[in-house]
Amino acid sequence: MPHHVASDYLDVVAYSDAQLRIVLADDHQLFREGLRAMLHDAGMLVVGEGSDGAQATALVRSLQPDVLVLDLSMGRHCGLDALRLLSTEHPDVRVVVVTVSAERRDVLEALDAGARGYLLKDSPVDQLALGIRQAAEGQIVLSSFLADALRTHAHAGALAEGDRQALTPRETEVLRLIADGADNSTIGQALSISPNTVKQYVRNIFEKLGVRSRLQAAVHAVRVGLV
Repeated sequence: MPHHVASDYLDVVAYSDAQLRIVLADDHQLFREGLRAMLHDAGMLVVGEGSDGAQATALVRSLQPDVLVLDLSMGRHCGLDALRLLSTEHPDVRVVVVTVSAERRDVLEALDAGARGYLLKDSPVDQLALGIRQAAEGQIVLSSFLADALRTHAHAGALAEGDRQALTPRETEVLRLIADGADNSTIGQALSISPNTVKQYVRNIFEKLGVRSRLQAAVHAVRVGLV
């Protein structure tokens, strides 16, 4: 069974089972306690807790969790700086931002820095748990309010229109599946096309959007309202 070993605001859990392993980083202890209980009820295991970006970085380095749940505003050690660093150092660790800011700039900065999800703290408990699990599976996850706001903004802009014209309908379908975390095999099965054809679509999408990775493609799609 897991047990807690605490030091100041940093809390590490020893574990022995194969649950989805989570590190929490938030400077509000009561919020961490509530989120930890909620994740436990959802069948996940919080293996470490920190109160700022520096502690979040140390915990990810030492524990190699499946998901880091990160607040952006945590005093002297910014969550966004930790996100940028960890996205480079530990790209296999999915980062989900859970914060109070619904500002478009903050959402896009976090996604550009490598976050797999951006959820608001006032989201329903079941949506937080579902979003964290979906991000662990590779999907890009946004609170519904944020997704709607980004789409509305994009639909009013020329950039989104240009991207919609650049991508064919089938390329847009492939991009939506990429944003859902699907690999080439899954995309091929979903669209009844061969893996080689999927690869060609993915190459075309990367070239048209000016991106180099599936994550960048998915983030770009969210940014301009294509998905």
